[in-house]
Amino acid sequence: MYCLQWLLPVLLTPKPLTPALWFSHSMFMGFYLLSFLLERKPCTICALVFLAALFLICYSCWGNCFLYHCSDSPLPESAHDPGVVGT
Repeated sequence: MYCLQWLLPVLLTPKPLTPALWFSHSMFMGFYLLSFLLERKPCTICALVFLAALFLICYSCWGNCFLYHCSDSPLPESAHDPGVVGT
């Protein structure tokens, strides 16, 4: 599972606190995954293990899913600060 070591940072990279950056973060992670899959062509087992881990993290709403923000999980305290968001 040598190819899995390049996919683990995607799961461990925290989401930014500012909601304005969530879209940019998800696009960056999506393009990173797409370019990794096209360039490195990981084995089937590694791809399935990674997709299962990504599905479980996003399904459980632990707050580190880069695809979307779970509606049940609260926003961080700094998300309501206008100085941080830059409105």
